[in-house]
Amino acid sequence: MSFGIEEAIQTANQLAYRQANRYLTDVEILVLRGAWDKLEYDQIAAQNEYSTSYISKDAAPKLWKLLSSSLGEKVRKSNFKEALKRSWEESRTVSAGCSEIPDSEARNPRITSSKKIDYLESNPTENPILCNVYIERPPVESICCKALTQPGALIRIKAPKFMGKTSLANYLSAELSASTYRTVNLSFELADRYTHLTDLNKFLRWMCLNISREMDLPSQIDEIWDEDGIGAKVSCTAYFEDYLLTQSDTPLILCLDDVDLLFPHPEVYEDFFGLLRSWYEKGKTRRIWKKLRLMVVHATDVYIRLNINQSPFNVGLAIELPEFSTEQAQDFAQQSGLREEDAQVEALMNWVGGHPYLLKQAFSYLKSHPMVTLASLLSEENTIFAVYQNHLREQWMTLQEKPQLAAAFNQVVRSSQPVELDPMLTYQLQSMGLVKAVSHGVVTRCRLYEEYFKKHLG
Repeated sequence: MSFGIEEAIQTANQLAYRQANRYLTDVEILVLRGAWDKLEYDQIAAQNEYSTSYISKDAAPKLWKLLSSSLGEKVRKSNFKEALKRSWEESRTVSAGCSEIPDSEARNPRITSSKKIDYLESNPTENPILCNVYIERPPVESICCKALTQPGALIRIKAPKFMGKTSLANYLSAELSASTYRTVNLSFELADRYTHLTDLNKFLRWMCLNISREMDLPSQIDEIWDEDGIGAKVSCTAYFEDYLLTQSDTPLILCLDDVDLLFPHPEVYEDFFGLLRSWYEKGKTRRIWKKLRLMVVHATDVYIRLNINQSPFNVGLAIELPEFSTEQAQDFAQQSGLREEDAQVEALMNWVGGHPYLLKQAFSYLKSHPMVTLASLLSEENTIFAVYQNHLREQWMTLQEKPQLAAAFNQVVRSSQPVELDPMLTYQLQSMGLVKAVSHGVVTRCRLYEEYFKKHLG
């Protein structure tokens, strides 16, 4: 079989799932196809009705970064074919380990998403790495679901990177969607940081347009919007009140993910977060706004300054995701198809704690290397580092780009006591998931990070 664009997409989908627990988005596939045909970013954007800045400065860089992290080498538009071909050839020679994603599913992630659930239900012990395992953290799920059934509800989900915030939000949306609620999940990662995140009017129009698309509604923005007359905030409010919320008597669950990406942009966040707070207040008294239920998802503490009466971060229900308990980690191992002794899972937790992503990486490695046991994996330091090499390298590269942050974290990993850092540095390290807050400062989140970065920082 020759290596063509369909094989490239299949391989990239597999790499994306292993690295980030997701499949390629539609726009990422469009970038791959366009780059395969040697099109420039402006040509890809024009052919698919996207802005050039979104393709060239957001979608494409994120795709190449994802593939770089997964393959352990720098992937660019100029060399992605060769990089994916090498991975494809290697996968064809592997005789042990888990099955690959079927061709038809890897090429169409929208179809794969629905098939995954059916596959897991009919084959609960087959191909566990490729199944989207969700481990509940009672009573978090029941509390959130109950809160979102209340008129005008607002819940805030906070946790560092890779801790399962988006998984929880997706779980809640699926549960409530099954109960006839309308649900929309919108990540601010999809916004163009150089366009949408620096201009309030453009940001609000972008948000309303994407919510309309997610609800399968034609855009009415041009008919309702009047930036010069009533302003962007009133226009956005009118778009919800006169259009989005009037389409059905069914409540609308709106999940806004990665909202902390707005924190560096006061020209947008000051008015936007005040707008969310005003909608929440409207939900207390106005029938139409009682139908809107908000989920606000962010990575760490809110370090920005907001008027106490205009902030959505001091109202509603606050949910801070904990790490997995030992029992939940054991359940995770079993649902991943592993049958290790409880003590061995506890030994893994001595290295990574109850960190969901780090546990999953270890379980996936064991499934793809059936001759390796968890005990042997943990027997040598270099072996455990090898399992997480891509993840650790990505974190290290981020620190290398920010010397002040690297120096701060170096101080933390070498201290036997909690370290008090500048609030902004604390926020950044918490957002990366490298530290956790305790009394009188922060400490390294887990032994894996402590041992690795002691060797690689300084």
